[in-house]
Amino acid sequence: DSSTQSELIATSARINDALKRFGSGWAIFFEADRHEISEYPESEFPDLASWLVEQERKGAFEAELTHYDSTFYLTLCYLPPEDRTNKAQDLLLETPDNHRGFDARDHLNAFINQSDRAFDLFAGTLPELEMLDDAETLTYLHGTISTKRHPIVSPEVPLYLDAILADCALTGGLAPMLGDAHMRIITITSFPGSTTAGILDALNNLGIAYRWSSRFISMDKVEAIKVLGKYRRQWFAKRKSVMSILKEVMTNEQSVLVDTDADNKVFDADAAMQELGGDLVSYGYFTTTITVWDTDIALVDEKLRIVERTVNSAGFTTINETVNAVDAWLGSLPGHTYANVRQPIISSLNLAHMTPLSSVWAGQEYNEHFNAPSLLMAETGGATPFRLNLHQGDVGHSIVVGPTGAGKSVLLSLIAMQFRRYEDSQVYIFDKGGSARTAILAMGGTWFDLGGADDVGEAAFQPLANIDNANQRVWAHEWICDLIAHEAIVLTPEFKEGIWSALVSLSQAPMGERTLTGLSALFQSNVLRQALQPYTLSGPHGRLLDADLDKLNLGSVQCFEMEELMHTKSAVLPVLTYLFHRLEERFDGKPTLLILDEAWVFLDDPEFAGRIREWLKTLRKRNVSVIFATQSLSDIANSSIAPALIESCPSRIFLPNERALEPQQHKIYEAFGLNVRQIAIISQAASKREYYFQSSKGNRLFDLALGPIALAFTASSSKQDHRLLDQVIAEGGGDFVSSFLTHKNLEWATSLIDIYPQNQGD
Repeated sequence: DSSTQSELIATSARINDALKRFGSGWAIFFEADRHEISEYPESEFPDLASWLVEQERKGAFEAELTHYDSTFYLTLCYLPPEDRTNKAQDLLLETPDNHRGFDARDHLNAFINQSDRAFDLFAGTLPELEMLDDAETLTYLHGTISTKRHPIVSPEVPLYLDAILADCALTGGLAPMLGDAHMRIITITSFPGSTTAGILDALNNLGIAYRWSSRFISMDKVEAIKVLGKYRRQWFAKRKSVMSILKEVMTNEQSVLVDTDADNKVFDADAAMQELGGDLVSYGYFTTTITVWDTDIALVDEKLRIVERTVNSAGFTTINETVNAVDAWLGSLPGHTYANVRQPIISSLNLAHMTPLSSVWAGQEYNEHFNAPSLLMAETGGATPFRLNLHQGDVGHSIVVGPTGAGKSVLLSLIAMQFRRYEDSQVYIFDKGGSARTAILAMGGTWFDLGGADDVGEAAFQPLANIDNANQRVWAHEWICDLIAHEAIVLTPEFKEGIWSALVSLSQAPMGERTLTGLSALFQSNVLRQALQPYTLSGPHGRLLDADLDKLNLGSVQCFEMEELMHTKSAVLPVLTYLFHRLEERFDGKPTLLILDEAWVFLDDPEFAGRIREWLKTLRKRNVSVIFATQSLSDIANSSIAPALIESCPSRIFLPNERALEPQQHKIYEAFGLNVRQIAIISQAASKREYYFQSSKGNRLFDLALGPIALAFTASSSKQDHRLLDQVIAEGGGDFVSSFLTHKNLEWATSLIDIYPQNQGD
């Protein structure tokens, strides 16, 4: 859905370039295995609220109609030339190998070299393509001849395949059975007048299981010309009837009337030979079948009708195999090249159009970086679930962007709660407007209102508390220099020396006296004292930065509310740099999620933006995933670090935006690598419900499918909700989650608390 027609054409052209390199002796099998997904991934959560949300999502997943996913396979089969061909070659060409005799390893090496070249060509177009190992190959082959899906382990002692794979009996006849499942096989017998890229993509949206197998028996150029020439002669001979030819001979006049259908087919064959002669395509025999099965005869017949309608609507003609059913099924198995060979030949470009090369992308089943399940399961089209993973390799940095009211805060809160599935995970959020307050408190975290507390001790920090440590003193020197430079003071070497001397002296004082006021008193320069004054208790920002006791005790879940802080722009940089410095203490390799809501605050200041660029590089090494969230793409596009930010954030989530197609907005979306089709999807998506995910692995429009419990924790951000939170906190009792859900009229959800496993978090 996310690709434009021109992109699909370009992809098909690249696939054709790889396919046309195969000649006689090669058979290529494409298979789309659409299978049922019945299991929801199991995870442990360290807090009750996240666990409740997970149980709700799991229950909804299992209660819905069956989900399906597709796995695609490419199999290469090679038949070496006959011995007499090699002997004839040896007679005509003398090489050192002539005297070595026949060696089967030569054919094996030729097969490996050709398949490796083909893999490299395919991998350039299909980024998720990977070679199967022995166990994966056995599992795949087992799935083609069995109704049972389970892994097959490669034996230590080599065995014949029939001893490893066969576990279902095949019953032949007009309606064959595999084990206790009735099979129906559909074969495509004729094709539309022309094909286009992804012509059979509708099969990817079906809510049934099937095996769609396509086999292409390739031909060399010489052999293909011979076959096409035969077709051309046959159709040329049919242009005129025998009577017309006799009349021409007797009258010595050309007949005016000819069979235009035969004449057109002559030109068609001639055009095919020209394409072949120009090495634009290759030709081969193509057979494609779709197999469905079920233990219930009525259901398997219904599945058959669904597939028939879908394929026929694309302009193809199909046949429900009966007498030829077993042979058709055998022809669908990888490696079987002699069963059910259909005579019409097609070009490699037609093959690229008709093979299952595109699908409804379901995301990655596992987060390979954490070696754990995907971040969350969402819904998407075609009965296919979507597995959201922010990590691309070992990089988890992401961008979330969309207009106000489109569902950004709900998404961020859900991501934070679902991130708790990873062992020893940590979540830190810089929020605006209290959007994440409910989720943070429900997870047992701490919520700091920066600049919003009337009590000095509640939200105040003591940045110089630990300057008796040499490393902390070096950081404090740099931080104080930045504060003074922020006041438009030119920092001379004398000023820097004066700051350092004052810090050294202050480090000898008791911890409670290591304040900015205490530092100011040790300055010898009035200029330095005046520059630091706004950040002491006698200045406007002192209540934030000049405390004699730092209340910032960082846990595994923390939120910093910045709305009030944003009103005092001069305090933003010093407060945020101090908080980031403190957070670095927690970035010790544990899975960490750092959410920066309203990211323009961090990108607006060129100096701070530069620091973020460096942090993105170092935080990745510390296993920290940073999410930049903002209401406007221009906030990021206009930032001084825009190129580095876009490059460092391989995952992007775009919220619905009905104005996305407007020229100005359209250009900004294009700068983020979105094509016309993707921008149209964003403009048509449902607000507060759908989200568009973009990554190098794939792209997908998905729906969070939130239940009432998840909505209570992620969408409670109104003034009334904040008053309710204050009330629940004031009531105390130590059971925030139960009390909050009760106030939200979700008493039924509290019954799940009794089965919650023992808390494993901190």
